[in-house]
Amino acid sequence: MLRALAVDDERPTLEELVYLLNADPRVGTAEGAGDATEALRRINRALESGPDGPDAIDVVFLDIQMPGLDGLDLARLLTGFARPPLVVFVTAHEDFAVQAFDLKAVDYVLKPVRRERLAEAVRRAAEQRTAAVPAPRIPVHEPDPDHVTVELGGVTRFVPVDEITHVEAQGDYARLHTDRGSHLVRIPLSTLEERWRARGFVRIHRRHLVALRHIGELRLDAGTVSVLVGTEELQVSRRHARELRDLLMRRP
Repeated sequence: MLRALAVDDERPTLEELVYLLNADPRVGTAEGAGDATEALRRINRALESGPDGPDAIDVVFLDIQMPGLDGLDLARLLTGFARPPLVVFVTAHEDFAVQAFDLKAVDYVLKPVRRERLAEAVRRAAEQRTAAVPAPRIPVHEPDPDHVTVELGGVTRFVPVDEITHVEAQGDYARLHTDRGSHLVRIPLSTLEERWRARGFVRIHRRHLVALRHIGELRLDAGTVSVLVGTEELQVSRRHARELRDLLMRRP
């Protein structure tokens, strides 16, 4: 019997999906989450509970386009877990199928969801779960304090800290921005603030941590303060504005 988690930011769609899953005899329990951040918290509890624990999850039925973390971001994060749940994408968009299957998705179900089509996805998930044999995972550690380890589609990359222009909080996770793209890591922004303070990173907002060396301009407009980092303008909160100005004035 599968233990399922459905994730969709549209409440009526989520309720319908949970209803259909609970009606399938191969599904023992099906619960819902309204966004990817809520789903991550639920999955973390499941992993802490263990495969036979009361909070365990076997398969996630996942929407793709959601505010904040989208479904593909969440699926990429799950590839770094020791025993991730299976993933079935449930979406109204056909053009993400290649990316979905690159992330080892069990199935790709298009909305509006038909009962028969969902039943086929459940069947595939049940068969794969039965056949799965957990493989030992060798933990990857950061090679040195000058790099941060990120997982992308099963590939481990080492991003130089000096290339990170700013960091954006996304729930219990953080998105690292560089000139060449961004990476999502399972590290709270407060942890990175403490770890990288000596490397010239400063908090400018509850959601943003910025590398001083990458700030191109400090802008003042009608009492509001912002900084230009590359081509992106980031707001500075009032509580952090004075400290930031002082640090920029002392910057070599």
